[in-house]
Amino acid sequence: MVLVRPRAVGMSALFDGFFDDAALFPPGDAPMAVAVPAHRDLVVRFGALVGPFVVPASRLAELAGCLDDGDALPVSVIAPAPELAAAVDRVVAEPRLALVAVEVPGVLDDAAAAEAVGVLGAALPGGVTAAVELPRTAARDAVLDVLAGTGARAKLRTGGLRAELFPSAAELASTLHACLDRQVAVKCTAGLHAAVRHTDPATGFEHHGFLNVLVAVDALLAGEPAPAAASWLRRDDGLALAAAVLGWPADRVARARAAFTSFGTCSVLEPVTDLVALGLLTAPVPA
Repeated sequence: MVLVRPRAVGMSALFDGFFDDAALFPPGDAPMAVAVPAHRDLVVRFGALVGPFVVPASRLAELAGCLDDGDALPVSVIAPAPELAAAVDRVVAEPRLALVAVEVPGVLDDAAAAEAVGVLGAALPGGVTAAVELPRTAARDAVLDVLAGTGARAKLRTGGLRAELFPSAAELASTLHACLDRQVAVKCTAGLHAAVRHTDPATGFEHHGFLNVLVAVDALLAGEPAPAAASWLRRDDGLALAAAVLGWPADRVARARAAFTSFGTCSVLEPVTDLVALGLLTAPVPA
């Protein structure tokens, strides 16, 4: 059987580069020696849908030991601000890697955000995107004020291994509104394993759906208030969510994706399979 890459139905740009490969992270926790060849296989199977391979700076040496002589591996490197410059230099010096993004975790306040922005401005080569993780505290807006106008994205944590790591629909909608009001684009991390909001039967955790987030972002960009976005985040009807995005014109697709750039997932296959089931991607997903 000839395997055809899934493609978006009538809107090929909607999901391109949407799925950052975070296979190394929980709950997947793939070994590096498994995750690297698996990423290359994902790119062969799903093409432009697959974003960069996400790797902590602390594991760059381990990553180098798993590289082959094929095309340079596109990576997004996670590093605290004090370690960022050294991590960037290390990736740039490795011809088998291609630095496409960096992510700064653990930014707690505006002072730390200003430090991160300063390091990013000094260390990043042209064309490399940056994301700074927002705190889920009263300091959120002060951090966003620092990021506004810099080109840096806000990284939003949407889940994790404990229930308290999942923001409510109201909190997430408020944060999305705060970001977009300042024209700060967002990427998400953790918890978005499925297209549609659902309860994990094993943990009982209520997971946000990445399609919910995409539609909520579109609503905010259209001028709707945060409570309206929260109502989209609470929807668990996948067909209704699919109908909400199906047929978006190219300018609407571009606007939504410029605002919600990507999310990290430990399994690229799961979200792609969801989109096929909802009729938003065509072609069979190979087993």
